[in-house]
Amino acid sequence: MSDISENTSNEVRNVFFVSDETGLTAESYGKCLLAQFPNIEFETVTLSFIDTPEKVEDARDQINAVSAKSKYQPLIFSTLVQDESQYILESCDGYVISLFHGFIGAMENFFGMESSRKGVSRITISDTTYQRRLDAIDYSLTHDDGVRPDQYEEADVILAGVSRCGKTPTSLYLAMNFSLKVANYPLTPEDFEAEQLPEYLRIHQHKLAGLTIKPVPLSRIRRQRRPDSDYSSLEICQAELSKAMAMFEKVNIPVFDTTNTSIEEISSRVVRSLGLARERIRESTITFNNFKKPR
Repeated sequence: MSDISENTSNEVRNVFFVSDETGLTAESYGKCLLAQFPNIEFETVTLSFIDTPEKVEDARDQINAVSAKSKYQPLIFSTLVQDESQYILESCDGYVISLFHGFIGAMENFFGMESSRKGVSRITISDTTYQRRLDAIDYSLTHDDGVRPDQYEEADVILAGVSRCGKTPTSLYLAMNFSLKVANYPLTPEDFEAEQLPEYLRIHQHKLAGLTIKPVPLSRIRRQRRPDSDYSSLEICQAELSKAMAMFEKVNIPVFDTTNTSIEEISSRVVRSLGLARERIRESTITFNNFKKPR
């Protein structure tokens, strides 16, 4: 029970992602697991291309140095596939979780053969899917922050909200991970005075989603950009958010609060709410190139 109570501490916990390739797999799986502990703050380090025993020993030394200075053991997510490398890593002063070994052995037993024990480094994406993703990223960059609202016909998604509520990072995440063309529009003083969304948004109601945020965090974010201004005052933030919500309710569009929600989760909710999930999952399918390392 004492270990569980310690996990509620506000002290930062150190996490390492160790891989014999890019580390993207270790990061992706590891961060999904860490997200289940929202009350803990993590400081993460990715150690990539740890593909020789000597490099694993160096990684172990780096982990041990961090462990010696911390109250808590570091947590290590490993996608090392070679047994020797994994054994060296597990001799460190941290708690090691192998994201491969627990599955590879069972799969070898199931298939009745040994695995290649090679790292996953090359992913083949169809030309059509790849081009769609590039086009989505380009569109989202060129239609950021209310630019070219007369070209929203091409958009798959349009995000609207007050300034600094998370529209741009969400747009780019949707473009890069779902291959969606996303435009985002910051509500203006003129829009608030009119008390309704502009016509070039309303005509695209079926692909429109609103983003909102709590007033205090919004004020804090805006102060970093324009300190001591009306723009960042709590009163202005509260007024804009209230008016924006009323405008969203008028056209009955889905609204998502970005205050304590990750970009990944917000993006997934937007995709589901607009009925795009099934189509984009099919288009974003990837195939692994036999798990072989490039020579």
